[in-house]
Amino acid sequence: MIELTMKKKNMTFSLFDFCKRRADKVEIYGKESLDENGDIISFIDQAAYVTHYLQLKRSNIGVPYADKAEELLSMWYEFVIGKEIKDEIQGGMVAESSVAMQQYLFPDLFQAPFQAPHNPKFTFIDLFAGIGGFRMAFQNLGGECVFSSEWDEQARKTYYANYGDVPFGDITKEAVKNKIPQGFDILCAGFPCQAFSLAGKRLGFEETRGTLFFDVAEILRRYQPKAFFLENVKGLVIHDKGRTFRTILNTLDEVGYVVPDPQIVNAMYFGVPQHRERIYIVGFRKDLGITKDDFSYPEQKEVTKKWIDVREEKPVPAKYYLSTQYIQTLINHKARHEAKGHGFGYDIIPDDGVAHAIVVGGMGRECNLVIDFRQKDLTPTTRIKGEVNKQGWRKMTPREWARLQGYPDDFKIVVADASAYKQFGNSVAVPAIQATAEQILKTLDKYGIIRK
Repeated sequence: MIELTMKKKNMTFSLFDFCKRRADKVEIYGKESLDENGDIISFIDQAAYVTHYLQLKRSNIGVPYADKAEELLSMWYEFVIGKEIKDEIQGGMVAESSVAMQQYLFPDLFQAPFQAPHNPKFTFIDLFAGIGGFRMAFQNLGGECVFSSEWDEQARKTYYANYGDVPFGDITKEAVKNKIPQGFDILCAGFPCQAFSLAGKRLGFEETRGTLFFDVAEILRRYQPKAFFLENVKGLVIHDKGRTFRTILNTLDEVGYVVPDPQIVNAMYFGVPQHRERIYIVGFRKDLGITKDDFSYPEQKEVTKKWIDVREEKPVPAKYYLSTQYIQTLINHKARHEAKGHGFGYDIIPDDGVAHAIVVGGMGRECNLVIDFRQKDLTPTTRIKGEVNKQGWRKMTPREWARLQGYPDDFKIVVADASAYKQFGNSVAVPAIQATAEQILKTLDKYGIIRK
């Protein structure tokens, strides 16, 4: 029996409903919704099974969770259509349900703006996926994502709205690792940096246990893709006097990969006006015969875009403008730090300037203030102390942050501003990732491993 706590309208159901800010809480329970441990699979995790399965079914990618995905599809079908599936099975799926699932359950699934190419040239997986910066870059080059993982629920909503897949959850769990299909070509991961325990001082695989990098290394060891592409903050290089970075490189060697010298890449040289430096680590499986000298990172030549190039075309709402009292607070705060010899504080980006790296928390938004006099109606629309300033001081908008990271304007922002800032601040810069990904593919193509 299925327990339901969801409204249905006209016997149709859009999975995208759960992306809306005030969507009804969705719970679809039945014997099919139990995992291997007998625990209930949450709705969003059910959606990960189902959306991955339907997307990959078109490409005939073998998935290790096909049986569970079909069970969940049958349960959802019964809920929406109001009857059990009794049609003849064709090719592992019920013929009627294949059409019905798209028409009733997933009218938005195959209409996501960034679909995988129909004839992909290679496959990849997207770990610590965030909102899919790696995916955007690799799809632009002809790749198909066969697995994604992201634990943050708000980011998973944005990911689904744009790519048609709900990422699986916490990749540190063995049950999630087991969902990865065999035989994919490239692993992508913007893994968070954590301190390693170096008690053994072997500076290898075992020293990474308990960290998120360990999960990346374990997947590389287990699935042996042809190549990988990792991204992290540039401070990783000097973390713990360089020991953390040496551990990472030793571990990658230990699990079977040749790693060309990692490089700090600045996004502002790849078509976005943002000074964003990140460490890129690329590797190739040793048995492919690729050497360190076969790969080179893309050249970083010149800055081609300025802040004005990504500014909103129309005046932005008054809610993005600072109050007079808050401006004074920022001025006082900066003055205190300057008196102590610190450089911490707000900054205003000129129209012909380049933004600082957009980051989450602290003074993340205040380090990238701009002057914009186009909005004439400065009536407060949120609770503020004082009044909206008339000097044009405002924060950048989420759409402007999206452009600073290289996302196209048809990329959907389906969450509240606070979540959107977090998602774009944590994202990779798509153009810089894509330029490096192209170099990876050129190297694999040179050896006849992947044909571009």
